This record gives sequence, structure tokens and C-alpha cells, in this order.
Amino acid sequence: MSSLVVSVPSPDLAADIQPLPTGVEVIVWGMDGDAPRDEIDLVVTPYMSAKSIMSRLQGVRTRLVQSQSIGYDSVEEHLPAGVVFANAATVHETSTAELAVALALAVQRHLHEFAGARTWSPVFVESLADRRVTVLGYGGVGKAIAARLAPFEVELRAVATRARTEDGIPVSAIEDLHEVLADTEILFIALPGSDTTRHIIGDAELAALPDGALVVNVGRGPLIDTDALVDHVQRGRIRAGLDVTDPEPLPDGHPLWTLPGVLIAPHVGGATTAMPPRIARLVRRQIEHLVRGEDPENVVLRT
Repeated sequence: MSSLVVSVPSPDLAADIQPLPTGVEVIVWGMDGDAPRDEIDLVVTPYMSAKSIMSRLQGVRTRLVQSQSIGYDSVEEHLPAGVVFANAATVHETSTAELAVALALAVQRHLHEFAGARTWSPVFVESLADRRVTVLGYGGVGKAIAARLAPFEVELRAVATRARTEDGIPVSAIEDLHEVLADTEILFIALPGSDTTRHIIGDAELAALPDGALVVNVGRGPLIDTDALVDHVQRGRIRAGLDVTDPEPLPDGHPLWTLPGVLIAPHVGGATTAMPPRIARLVRRQIEHLVRGEDPENVVLRT
């Protein structure tokens, strides 16, 4: 008889998490229909669709609901009562940091323009080396971005809740954000979405940046006031590399699609070949925690 029942949303993930301890039963449930059991100890939700399918958990007794995403903004309002919810920290940080640096390099070196032009038109462009770079948010993704920027010989600092020096990097407190922005040529935004971080970069913050500054957002779209960003880009003050937007998906005809100095990716920061083995390792660790009676990791919500 099973001692632990685990549901995963795909046969691939079911295969990837093997081998498992004796007594663990794995069932495939894509959460596109009613739950196959009244009691599922660990439910792994589909990637990038957690909010829309949380109602499927109604009436299901669980010990843990495991997301495949790092972000969990607005998830709580869709969860039934009594749910323990974990995010996917350790899974997407590396890939998201890769994309953040790629966006910065592409905009700095005009790679997106070269790809579209298809003509031999050399230009003198901005480097990444020697630029004054700030990472806003110094959690998992922010630290991964900082680690990848080190070989590029930038002048690096971070901004977080409290001031400190961590990993040899000076971290300023959030109340000093405007002062830091005034001395920032490239701003990486790696914060989670929440009511407190919504529009943390608005007109005043964009105005604090020097002319020609580059803003790279791999956090959540609403971290930036989109109308303010459009205004500053249209005036030639600010450039942007965006993996996330507000609204999202960005609708056809939105000015950000065609403004010069803007490069947009369709929220693909974590969508790489690094994800499957990392989410499998996380799910296996959560199973082992539950089998041993330990607290699960990455718990961010308890409804």
C-alpha cells in the first residue's frame, strides 16, 4: 500500500523523478480535470498556469502543493483553505540570469537591430564592460545575475531591503534607491511581484536614471509603470530589455513592440533545458522530506 501519493502534470516529469523511495505512488494529473483522488500528499502544478487551475484543488486533501515557478504573486487568492504552497526556488535562477545578461548584451551591442537590418552597417556601440550596474533585488535571481556579471568587469552594486555587503558586493537599502539610480547606467530588476513592489520603478525612478540608461526587467511586469517607461523611451532617455511586461502578454500594437532601444522576450526566463532536471531534483527532495516527516523546503504560503 502506498505511503505517499504524488501527482505530477506530465509523464515526462513522472519519469524524471525516478527512482523514488519504496511506497511512493506517482500519478499523472495535468489539473485539466477533476482530481483523480480525494487525497494526494504532494501535488505538483503545471508550469506557468498555477493560478488558473488552483480551483481544481478544492476538496483535495494535500500536504504540499509544489509550483514549478518561482513567482507566486496572486496565487493565494486562488488557493483553497488549508493548503501549504511551495515555490520553485533553485530551479529557474540560472536560466533567468542568463537571459537577463543576454538582454543587456543584445541591447548594448545592438544585436537585435543587426538581426533585423540584414545589411552590413557597422556602428560604435555601448559596452557592458566598465558600466555602472545595479541589481534591484538580491534574492536568488539577483545573486545569479550578479555572479554572471562578474567576468564582464562591470562596476556592480545591488539594492535590497537592508544595506550590507554580501558576496563582496555592496548592497544599498531600498530607501536609497533614487541615489543609487542616479549613478546607474544599467539597471537589472529581479524582484518578486507584490502590492509593495508594484511600480517600484515609476516616472520618478526612471527620471533619476541618467540619459541613455538601460533597464532590464526579468522579475514581474508590474514592477515598472509601463506608461512611464513608454514616455521615457519615446523621449530617447531610456532603453529597455524586458522578459516581463504589464500587461502580459503584451498586446499587438503596443508601442513597446516598435520603440527603438527596446528588446522584448515573451516571459521565457526559466524556459530552458536546465529546467527539467532541476524541477525533478526539487520534487524528489520534497518527496524525501515528506517521507521522513520533515518540513518541506521553499514554503511561501499557508492558506
